[in-house]
Amino acid sequence: MMKILWVKSGPLFPLNTGGRRRTHAMLEALSRNHEVTYLAMLPEGHELAAGENEASYAREKIWITNPEPKKRSPAFFLALAKNLFFSNTPYILDRYRNATFAEKLLELDASGRFDLILCDFLTPAINFEHDQLRTKAILFQHNVEAQIWKRLAEEQTNPITKFYFQDQFRRMRSAEKNLSRPFAGVITVSEQDATQCRKEYDLSNVLGAVPTGVDTEFFSPPDPRSPKPGLIGFLGSMDWMPNIECVEYFVAEILPSVLEKHPKASFRIIGRDPTLSVRLLAERHSNIEVTGTVDDVRPHLDECEVLVVPLRSGGGTRIKIFEAMAQGVPVVSTTIGAEGLPVKDGETILIADEAAEFAEAVARVLKSEKLRKNLAKQSRNLLLQNHSWDRVISNFLELIRTTGLQIRTN
Repeated sequence: MMKILWVKSGPLFPLNTGGRRRTHAMLEALSRNHEVTYLAMLPEGHELAAGENEASYAREKIWITNPEPKKRSPAFFLALAKNLFFSNTPYILDRYRNATFAEKLLELDASGRFDLILCDFLTPAINFEHDQLRTKAILFQHNVEAQIWKRLAEEQTNPITKFYFQDQFRRMRSAEKNLSRPFAGVITVSEQDATQCRKEYDLSNVLGAVPTGVDTEFFSPPDPRSPKPGLIGFLGSMDWMPNIECVEYFVAEILPSVLEKHPKASFRIIGRDPTLSVRLLAERHSNIEVTGTVDDVRPHLDECEVLVVPLRSGGGTRIKIFEAMAQGVPVVSTTIGAEGLPVKDGETILIADEAAEFAEAVARVLKSEKLRKNLAKQSRNLLLQNHSWDRVISNFLELIRTTGLQIRTN
């Protein structure tokens, strides 16, 4: 049994983002055979969500207060300005720089209690002092962060916003390379990400990739499945810039063409903390619904005839695609939206990158019950065979073993 110190920038509950759900599922699987201590920050003034401290994903949880300004508050914009003019690090990393957290990490390391330190996402890595660490440390990269900023910058038309995103991209590219290099190993979520880290950052410590997983017992289609005719769904955190840009693009460039073929089609945006611009979509269009935070996405997915992922920027776990597939919902995505997933166009998913092609693919799925059923069947079979969380953890531990760490099993 290993003793693992799992280091993250924040709590896991509520489980309302792909990254949180992925980490939670992996920790639940790990904790069945290994002893996990969870070290994370808690935004100042925030209380833990119900169930966090009692959750079984770690034997011990340690919280360090972080003075993190609320988004769009005066303190937030002041912090952005200070970062822009007085730092070389991207803001998303600077906001998690915490001396108390760094000291606690060194204290826990010095105790000699742990076989492994796991840094979950790049953000906590800003607090690692590798020259003082005694324990082997691995970086788990859910995203290639610089790639997200690069793609966001490429999509901007406002010159001021474009300049800012390009600046953050340049900073992130440098920081991501420098922060990743000292770790004993780097694990990514796709082979594409692993290859990119090796080539663009010249990293020799990339161990490989672990696949995205999904709980196919929790996400399971009802029998019979009776979706609402013409309902198109989108699932994702609606305070994340790539998702905001994604749904706005779908409404402006794709949905009108779908409505020409299916006048009664409607669009449901499922996800936490929608911004004002996203909420306004529902106010301006009677056939658009914005749910906001929901306790359980499954009833909403069950009503959808198709899930769309028209992402043009972003990266990461793409767990929402697997959750929809496990729930029996066919998916239409861009190449970027499904990047890194072992899916096949026309067999387990439909892939389209241009607006007209994407609209045509959505219209095909809405029109054909046979196509919907075939995509749903093939994609769920893929998940059942290859993407349980136990299999993900098995692959994860095999990669860690390549660093020379001896992992004892029960």
